[in-house]
Amino acid sequence: MPLSPTATRDLLAQLGHQPKRFLGQNFLVDGNIVRKSLELAAVAPGDTVVEVGPGLGTLTTALLGAGAEVWAVEKDRVLHEHIAATLGIQFPGRLHLLEADAMDYPLAGLVARPGLDFKIVANLPYAISTPWMDAVLSGPLPARMVLMLQQEAAQRYVAKPGTKLFGAISIFIQGAYDLAPGHKVGASCFFPRPDIESYLLHLVRKPEPFVFSAATKKVIRACFQQRRKQIGALLRGQLPDQGAAWLAELSALGLSSRSRPEEIPAACWTKLTTTPKPAA
Repeated sequence: MPLSPTATRDLLAQLGHQPKRFLGQNFLVDGNIVRKSLELAAVAPGDTVVEVGPGLGTLTTALLGAGAEVWAVEKDRVLHEHIAATLGIQFPGRLHLLEADAMDYPLAGLVARPGLDFKIVANLPYAISTPWMDAVLSGPLPARMVLMLQQEAAQRYVAKPGTKLFGAISIFIQGAYDLAPGHKVGASCFFPRPDIESYLLHLVRKPEPFVFSAATKKVIRACFQQRRKQIGALLRGQLPDQGAAWLAELSALGLSSRSRPEEIPAACWTKLTTTPKPAA
């Protein structure tokens, strides 16, 4: 069970630690949300699970208690030492704890190998959620992700074409994952209470997931930085040769070169291929 708000406050005082807003340190104090996270991720004995920002170890404890092997990355030294001194001793060999920045180690030091399936279950620091997600989507891809996110970020990730929230990260995620039912999470489930609403996002890897190349990602991001421009004009600047073939494919699907980036479905963007230009 997670610590209550009072017990969380007391433990932080014992550790001499003040929650750091810039690290997104809002600690989960609701047992139902912990159980829901494990339920959505279908965590079973023997699973390999990556966790980002374990904090005081509430979710980590539940994952280890369910029989998972956990790879966790924690940037805060005080919290890292606390988890190492408690859970590291209690679950030797099944907790791999790394003191580092999750942006440098998005999979917490796990080295994926052929045949290894893994999951990510995490209460993500909100400030890094999108760049971290972008790094994870470069592969290897987890089979399932259950992520506590700022509600607005979750809405961007699953946004539909034609909406203002639909953007490059929506396309990268939807090329590889299907959205499964998630769960809205209120501010009272955390200590200290965040100023925003949260959402437990549940993503399941597609049978044939698509991973965008770094070059194609760069083009798509550039298009959405000028999202009110027509896609034909954007690609004439980005891909003067290759863009024409893709625009012809869009035309066959009923989309014209006058379409704006946000009007083009994620599945269409997977047909956009780029080849690096040869060095001059």
